[in-house]
Formats: sequence, structure tokens, C-alpha cells
Amino acid sequence: MDLESSGYPDGVSEQLEDKLAALDAAEAVFAQNAVPYALIGGLAVGLRSGAPRATIDSDFAIASSVDRDWLCERLAAVGFQTKGRFRHTVHLLHGSGESVILAFDALFDPMIERAEQLPLGDIELRVVTTADLLAMKRRAAADPERSRSKSLRDQADIVMLEGDIPPDSTMGW
Repeated sequence: MDLESSGYPDGVSEQLEDKLAALDAAEAVFAQNAVPYALIGGLAVGLRSGAPRATIDSDFAIASSVDRDWLCERLAAVGFQTKGRFRHTVHLLHGSGESVILAFDALFDPMIERAEQLPLGDIELRVVTTADLLAMKRRAAADPERSRSKSLRDQADIVMLEGDIPPDSTMGW
């Protein structure tokens, strides 16, 4: 995706520099250490739907076989700080201030294997397929423990991925 023609309004692509730096640093660690991963979440929705999607973090699915502590040590060496550890996730903060979430779930492992390489700016990232992203979003939206606002956002993502946004739409910008 060329950021200048990505659908973002003028000036926003400059604000993405910190996010891209965090993505690039994480992807470099994954590549150097042969870590199976795939981009998921809001950024993946934006890439797969063709319409920008606001998100405050970058989410990666990491193969469940990867040792969390080992990976966090490698990410810390390039400027990431661990901010929280939860049952299925590790929350990190890049030196740029960007939040990165690593999700470890055996249900994501086959999706990681099917992920495809896509460009985002000047970097290439493995991104889950649209079908797998839809499955993830449906699972999240149906989770009774998920907050209503997050569930509604997941439902909106599903609609976007199913083609609600017309091609070449500026979404009112």
C-alpha cells in the first residue's frame, strides 16, 4: 500500500511514521529469529478492506510454540518495553510510543501459516487472509466477556471486510 494513495486524508500519512517504525522493528525481529507471525486487528482490516481503519495499536498473532519470554527479550533489545502480560497476549510499547500487542493462541496457528505477504508503506508484512480475519472477528464479536464497544467494532470490521466500503471511496474525506 502506498501511503500517499492509501485513502488517508492529507497529513495523516506523516502521523503513521511512528506506527510504521514499530511495525518495521517488530517484523525485523520476527524475520531475524524465524518467528511465525501475522498481522491481525485493525491494521489488517484496513489492508484487507482497502479502507483505512483507525486503531491505537498494532496486533500480531504469534505461533503458540514461540516462547513469550524469549521473544520479549529480543524485542526489548530493539527498544520495546513490556507493559503487560495476559492469558493470551503480551502488550508492548515501542520506543516511538506505539503500542504493539502480541497474541498467542493455538487457534491462530493455521491462520499464521496461511498469511500472505502484503506491502504497507516501505515494509512487507505477513497479514492473515480475509477469510481468516473474518473468522477472528466473528469469534471476538461473539465472546460474551468482550466489552460491548469492542464487540460492535468487531461487527463493523466484519461489515467492512464483507465489502461495505465501495472501491475508490474517500469515506467522506
